[in-house]
Amino acid sequence: MRTGARVRVQKLGTFLSNMVMPNIGAFIAWGLITALFIKTGWLPSLFEDLRDPSGWVAKIGGWGDYDGAGIVGPMITYLLPILIGATGGRMVYQTRGAVVGAIATIGVVAGADVPMFMGAMIMGPLGGWLMKKVDALWEGRIRPGFEMLVDNFSAGILGMFLAIFGFFGIGPIVSSFTRAAGNAVDFLVENDLLPLTSIFIEPAKVLFLNNAINHGVLTPLGTTQALETGKSILFLLETNPGPGLGILLAYMVFGRGVARASAPGAAIIQFFGGIHEIYFPYVLMKPKLIAAAILGGMTGVFINVLFGSGLRAPAAPGSIIAIYAQTASGSFIGVTLAVLGATAVSFAVAALLLKTDRAADEPDLAAATAEMEALKGKKSSVASALVGAGGAHAIQSIVFACDAGMGSSAMGASVLRKKVQKAGFGDVKVTNQSIANLADTYDLVVTHRDLTDRARLKTPSALHVSVDDFMNSPRYDEIVELLGQGGTRASAEPPTAEPEAEADGVGADVLAIDSIVLSGRASNAGEAIDEAGRLLVTAGAVEPGYVEAMHEREKSVSTYMGNGLAIPHGTNDAKGAIRRTGISFVRYPEPIDWKGKPAEFVVGIAGAGKDHMALLSRIASVFLNSDEVAKLRAARTAEEVKAILAVAE
Repeated sequence: MRTGARVRVQKLGTFLSNMVMPNIGAFIAWGLITALFIKTGWLPSLFEDLRDPSGWVAKIGGWGDYDGAGIVGPMITYLLPILIGATGGRMVYQTRGAVVGAIATIGVVAGADVPMFMGAMIMGPLGGWLMKKVDALWEGRIRPGFEMLVDNFSAGILGMFLAIFGFFGIGPIVSSFTRAAGNAVDFLVENDLLPLTSIFIEPAKVLFLNNAINHGVLTPLGTTQALETGKSILFLLETNPGPGLGILLAYMVFGRGVARASAPGAAIIQFFGGIHEIYFPYVLMKPKLIAAAILGGMTGVFINVLFGSGLRAPAAPGSIIAIYAQTASGSFIGVTLAVLGATAVSFAVAALLLKTDRAADEPDLAAATAEMEALKGKKSSVASALVGAGGAHAIQSIVFACDAGMGSSAMGASVLRKKVQKAGFGDVKVTNQSIANLADTYDLVVTHRDLTDRARLKTPSALHVSVDDFMNSPRYDEIVELLGQGGTRASAEPPTAEPEAEADGVGADVLAIDSIVLSGRASNAGEAIDEAGRLLVTAGAVEPGYVEAMHEREKSVSTYMGNGLAIPHGTNDAKGAIRRTGISFVRYPEPIDWKGKPAEFVVGIAGAGKDHMALLSRIASVFLNSDEVAKLRAARTAEEVKAILAVAE
């Protein structure tokens, strides 16, 4: 496959996976309820009300062989697709995208006669994308006070049209495709051809194309099949840990050097943890071992076909524990033999290939891991188990992320950068970014604890660290310690200057003298935001509506930095209300309550570009130095305050 096409399929697979994986818990719940309470389940006579044909199901129709299971049918028909659709919408456009994505999904659900997982994967992201485009049409043009009205009605109207479009347009199309694909699977099973799918699936796994196959095709078709028969073999085509386990066992016996030493740990992670990608570098070291994976996979599929085995719901990750948890009653023998058979065949083939290998040099596991990451397009979270602390996974890029990417993240990044550079890790790049603009290219992501879950959706392969205090968080020292443990290369040259702090002094237009108040009048955080915001409006830096966005930002996550400092600023969506970069400074004679923290200094921020970063870096330096903070308390004029901020080091 050409590189460009492979990368596009990988991205599609990752996107599909990111819609499904956060909702695997719901799939597991559905699978367990199915296993316990349907007519052919483990406890069919317990809680009979859950499957009362005269109840809810009788009002809307039967559910195939599920004998009117009152929870099973609604969960697979409504709950799971709507969760997937909402997740897809959220990935594109946060909460508003999730709402419209869910509304759009219910249209395809109601307009189809099969579970609409594929339809949800289409309508959810489509709803989020269209909502984002619609909001952009009148961004910055809504009169103050009408924002909520416009937001709610625009989402409702768009959701209505998408639900109708999904009902009449997408639903029937996806239903037809699902039936056609199901017929193709039936043909393969009836003609004993299903084991041949391993010829495509096993190489696809190593090339990281499996997500597109698994979550785009196998999971939707398998779920439809499970609804009709109570189980599906399709859930076992890609998740069987046997082929990978056999290869790792062969390395344990016939491998050499680092590959042999690391294989036992990798086998435990792969078999019990379900992280299959950990064995991919072992195949990439010896590409001919793909034959072992294919033959092992074919063996497992053949045994499952022979015994009529299947799972009730997807097993994710592909751990033996998750597989047994979803195994249908009557399939345990077949599933067990399939795993053992796949392991045995894969081991035998891999052992033969390794034992007869004439290569004299020890295989380079680190290089193979790097090649795997190149194929994957991002860092691997399990590679440290293969190459050790000093290998290819040293942390080289850190991003501090917040909602808007202009205030708290910039301040936190400045503080963390100083610590990182002081510790001698000058090659580690520390930046700041808004969560909405995050890309999954960073090694480590730092966020406020209330934002970490959102950041994980954007950067699933990164290490995440949550903080509460932006100025003095103990997690910063832990990060520096982690850099040392991870083998991050310390710079032999003096640390480079911070990009934000290269400019001399503070631009007059950024912090004007008139925007410095030495005796604020606010008595609480809300009034302080108004006071700092009015200074920005008066200075001509922002439109009046920006102040309301500062309050919205405060509702989501506190902008209290620590050391008596708060830096309120607008949301990411409010950047259109910023005319130019501006900063205001307010000092209070007595600290005001800022969500339970004492705020003595309030710095309002409106960042249109990067020209406010130098001042933020200097402010961070001041508030990390008790002597400088004391000078700010003692300052008698606005000029003194500006001078202190301008010379802070």
